[in-house]
Amino acid sequence: MSFRIDPRLPLTGEVRRILAEEIGKALAHLDTARSRPEQALHKCRKRLKSTRALLRLVRSGDETFCDTENQCYRNVAGLLAGPREATALIETIDRLAASFPEESAGGGLDAVRERLVDRQHQLHGTIGLGAAIDAATAACEEGLSRVEALALPDQPEQAADVLAEGARVTLRRARRALEKAGARGEADDFHDLRKAAKTHGMHLSLLGRLWPTPIKARRKAVDEMGERLGDLHDVFVLRALLDADDQPLGDRQDTRLLGKLLKRSEKQLKKTCLAEAAELFGDSPKRSTRKLARKARDDLAGPHDEASAPAIAG
Repeated sequence: MSFRIDPRLPLTGEVRRILAEEIGKALAHLDTARSRPEQALHKCRKRLKSTRALLRLVRSGDETFCDTENQCYRNVAGLLAGPREATALIETIDRLAASFPEESAGGGLDAVRERLVDRQHQLHGTIGLGAAIDAATAACEEGLSRVEALALPDQPEQAADVLAEGARVTLRRARRALEKAGARGEADDFHDLRKAAKTHGMHLSLLGRLWPTPIKARRKAVDEMGERLGDLHDVFVLRALLDADDQPLGDRQDTRLLGKLLKRSEKQLKKTCLAEAAELFGDSPKRSTRKLARKARDDLAGPHDEASAPAIAG
């Protein structure tokens, strides 16, 4: 099945289906993470993010359920954040070496990379990782058992309003984060922009049959910007480690080149991300989602294929 809401089917059933599929995938990745944590943890966290994006999209239809479950999967993602971040920081060093080949050709980043690899091995080899995977697995299994408790409005007009409201809230979050990032440029502002952009990208996938305009190009642009914002987030995290009093990445002589390249990368990424976000989120969220609500209402109320499941209850 797909990560997309079928307008021919009742909204409650579709959302339950997608939730169950995403949580099931997260559980499969958690199982793989016991022996191969590097990529499996990343894939699991992606499934958790898509689950939370869906819950945000339909929140106004069942606030109690969505808020409770969203917090649950936020906590699960937090359990896995440290081990995944350890891998992401090594990837950041490799990106810096690829982006600035002349400066890093002499091996000036090698000592830092070795320390980050040692740090990764320590995190992945501890009893704590196994305990985190156990706790995350238990929470996801319990969440899977609660999926059937979700109850959303299935009448076309109400269902359309739920979807439009969820999309609108995320677009508003993105626009506010963009304004703050442009005015202040703080790491937290860009992190908020990244989270909103990632959620919006997932909403585009979920609403692929309902979005009022062609979305393929927009989805590609959102995904690419989200990746760059992710790279920027990793730069911020690495700079914080670099500036830590206990010098976990090494002394100033070993990290001088890293500090220089991080500053250059941060400047470039900030400029690019702000320009791209202004293009994507410059329109009024209310105007964009008003079109979505109209199209969704028409599509949800439209004739149903006889081969499909029963029509939406009304």
